[in-house]
Amino acid sequence: MTDIMDMPAVRGAVAQGGSLAGGEAGPGGGAGTGAGERQPLRTAVVKAAELARDAEANARTRQHAKNKKTARERLDLLFDTGSFEEIGRFQGGDINDGKAGAAVITGFGQIYGRKVAVYAQDFSVRGGTLGTAEGEKICHLMDMALDLRVPVVALIDSGGARIQEGVAALNQYGRIFKKTCEASGYIPQISLILGPCAGGAVYCPALTDLIIMTRENSNMFVTGPDVVKAATGETISMADLGGGLVHNTVSGVAHYLGEDESDAIDYARTVLAYLPGCSDEKPPVYAYAATRADRDTAKRLAGIVPDNERQPYDMLDVVRCITDYGEFVQVQELFGASALVGFACIEGRPVGIVANQPNVRAGILDVDSSEKVARFVRLCDAFNLPVVTLVDVPGYKPGSDQEHAGIIRRGAKVIYAYANAQVPMVTVVLRKAFGGAYIVMGSKAIGADMNFAWPSSQIAVLGAAGAVNIIHRHDLAKARDQGRDVEALRAKYIAEYEESTVNANLSLELGAIDAMIDPEQTREAIAESLRTLAGKRRRKRTTKHHGNQPL
Repeated sequence: MTDIMDMPAVRGAVAQGGSLAGGEAGPGGGAGTGAGERQPLRTAVVKAAELARDAEANARTRQHAKNKKTARERLDLLFDTGSFEEIGRFQGGDINDGKAGAAVITGFGQIYGRKVAVYAQDFSVRGGTLGTAEGEKICHLMDMALDLRVPVVALIDSGGARIQEGVAALNQYGRIFKKTCEASGYIPQISLILGPCAGGAVYCPALTDLIIMTRENSNMFVTGPDVVKAATGETISMADLGGGLVHNTVSGVAHYLGEDESDAIDYARTVLAYLPGCSDEKPPVYAYAATRADRDTAKRLAGIVPDNERQPYDMLDVVRCITDYGEFVQVQELFGASALVGFACIEGRPVGIVANQPNVRAGILDVDSSEKVARFVRLCDAFNLPVVTLVDVPGYKPGSDQEHAGIIRRGAKVIYAYANAQVPMVTVVLRKAFGGAYIVMGSKAIGADMNFAWPSSQIAVLGAAGAVNIIHRHDLAKARDQGRDVEALRAKYIAEYEESTVNANLSLELGAIDAMIDPEQTREAIAESLRTLAGKRRRKRTTKHHGNQPL
């Protein structure tokens, strides 16, 4: 990390208790120097270095006592070694009065050799609160990030708006909100919540692409426990109100729960490895050479999915068989668990993967999984990641709780995301795809480019049993009245329906499925499709400003 304390002359001067290396400088900074002599240091430089040293020592004392890292220690973990370049180190400070600077650090560094902008709030300085100086630094950094077309990472650890500055501090939040919206979909934005984030401040991370929290010390809420108690009488802890676990499992606000700060920061680095610097660029490409192990792994697919449509299995096993090295970086792993979304590579090229999870409520679509899928597809489309969809879905979750929670509105978000996506989209139906859920999960009708199905797959309006109960209800009732074996008759009708209607033949004939493939061909079929679609370009079909998507 570039730091004023890294300058050898400054380090030596500070170590000597502030004495100036090379003698006292004159007004011009160079008086009294001769050939071969070092440039003397100004008193102000040494004073600034001492302030920087003391500020970091104070930060370590305060943060380590809470089992938290300092802002600069976090930056060391985030960036490649020695790559951080700080801007505005002492902006908002008063060196003569002993104030080191604002409560936020801004600058640029490299993650896996690629440039990234960062602002890191420093809780050891006035509780990390945001005032005019902090707002100016953050907005300036975001302007630079937009000009340079690089991602922005925010390390959040703040007491919120600085009360002493009143409405001026609130105005700065408004400016940051606007900048974040301006950057949305153009450059990736990731927020790491590594301390408190309360009040209006929560909307800064809420507007970004991904929010990462930790199990301890990480909190987000609009109104804190004290206000909640005063307003409603409810007594609740900070963790139960807005801790990392709550926002990862219940609200869906967060996208990853880190075990600690190091884990959270490592996840941010990993995600950025899959994303381009901006929406005008393609994601990075990594070297990959196919091996015999890939073929052996592909063959495992034949034995993962049970023939019995009611028997669960882990979709993660399927995903790991089709991705490079079996790697899959999940997003929102703990929320809406009947669906899986995340990043992977196929032949060295990053893709977004969306899949139903039969291990959780049979992979059904509900309000949470719908939100999860829709948001992720939009993220992939914004940053040019092809979307690979693996389908095994029995339909939407029924019940008044789902209807009242807005399954119509939230399910429509999935439709909007897929229908408007213009990146390459490849879909594979593994076992079953019924009703409206079949249509919305990357079907050909909604805009997917290439669609495949396994030989045993079932595609229909309803599953065979449900369809028979409706179509043959009169025949079954008549048989019951006549004392015949109703279950045997139902089984006969189900077998006939499965043979004539539920299999994928009709979809093949209609062109809704491009090919029937054996399970072990899945990875190759996806990879070949992505190679074919590599030249796909975006098209603007109308002159509208934007659509009015369901929110």
